[in-house]
Amino acid sequence: MTVAVLTSGVALGVHVPGLLLARRLAEVGVRARVDVVERHLPERERGLIPAAKAAFHRDFRVALAGQRLAARNSVGLVEDSVAELMARWAADDVDLLVVLSGFWLPTAHRYAAAHAGVRVHACHVDSVASPSFTSSGGGGGHPGAHEDIWLLQERDGGVARTIPVSREAALSWGERTGRLLAHGGGWGMGTYRAHAAELARAGFAVDVVAYERGDVPDERGRDRYFMIDPDWQPWHDPGFPPFGQIADDGRVEFTRGVDHHDGFHLTRAAVAVVSKPGGGTLMDSLSSATPVVLLEPFGAHEARNARLWVRLGFGIAHDDWVRAGRSLDVLESLHRNILAARPRALSYADQLAH
Repeated sequence: MTVAVLTSGVALGVHVPGLLLARRLAEVGVRARVDVVERHLPERERGLIPAAKAAFHRDFRVALAGQRLAARNSVGLVEDSVAELMARWAADDVDLLVVLSGFWLPTAHRYAAAHAGVRVHACHVDSVASPSFTSSGGGGGHPGAHEDIWLLQERDGGVARTIPVSREAALSWGERTGRLLAHGGGWGMGTYRAHAAELARAGFAVDVVAYERGDVPDERGRDRYFMIDPDWQPWHDPGFPPFGQIADDGRVEFTRGVDHHDGFHLTRAAVAVVSKPGGGTLMDSLSSATPVVLLEPFGAHEARNARLWVRLGFGIAHDDWVRAGRSLDVLESLHRNILAARPRALSYADQLAH
């Protein structure tokens, strides 16, 4: 079996899980390649992405309004580029297409129709179909066209399957740093910066993932700031995002591993992640047994993710945690819930291999 993992570089909540899936498949002897949809957009369309990312980061209301424009990437791929890609798939004997971004569905279905025996998995990192799937007409219920794989499907008081971020055991509560990790996903979206400042004033030590250098205040106190290399473009670079801590003089020494994204080290050691409930964030939470203090969601699909995490006892809404006195005991209880459920989540990569 050869697997093509199809992602979107502007949605790190699906691109990083795609990189992780390819890595986990390689560990169990399955050949896999990762293809990024933006590589096949017209250059003019690709050139608009940096400005959109900056606008969405700076104003969450703009980001929420911009979801209505998500369908623009579902059409208009460069035909010569797509045809060349499908020829490479055929040469590599690709017989399974794992679609993590719905913008790929028309191309995946086209390739499957032309090659007998090819399967298409629409792999959803969210608990319901995200805008890339709904805008592509692939929100589920396509008998014969593809099989829907739900990573956040609820089962036996936990999650049915996942893509393991790491094979390492989760750290015990006593091994944690006592720090909180605040971030806004790959685009740095949401209200996390204001909440990080509020938590620092309340006496917590916070690790903050900045999106741009202007996010870093002059006085940091006990807070630490990190960032993804702003020049990194996943449609040109096949590795995990370069990541590093911002030094007092503003310099960043970016590093990255080959097993998983470097930011996971912070998640694994934290007592909680303070973030909007993106699918990739919840995958990190499950793999690390680190609870999530849930901030305002990015759209209806993330709102459903938040309700699932609360129902399972893996996370708590920010306002509810504040009403509970920002209790560490509450976070420890959530950590123990995840720790108990974690072994029951099957590895999607292992399922594919066997």
